[in-house]
Amino acid sequence: METVQIVLDKTLLQAADQAARRTKQNRSALVREALREHLRRLEVRACEERDRKGYARQPQDESRQWEAEAVWPAE
Repeated sequence: METVQIVLDKTLLQAADQAARRTKQNRSALVREALREHLRRLEVRACEERDRKGYARQPQDESRQWEAEAVWPAE
C-alpha cells in the first residue's frame, strides 16, 4: 500500500470518523472502501451509457421476433 494525503473539509472529516467508528474500521479503511465502491459505480454507469448509446444507434427489435414464438396463456 501507498500513503497518500487528501484534504477534507471539517464536516466531511467528522462524518467519516463517525462512520468509521460505527463500522469498527479505521479512517483509511473506510476511505478505501468508499473509493472502491465509487469506482465500481462509475464503471457500471460507463457500461450502461455505452450500452444505451449502442442500442440508440442500432435499435433491436427482438420483441417482435420472439412474439411469434411465445405461447401466451389464455385469459
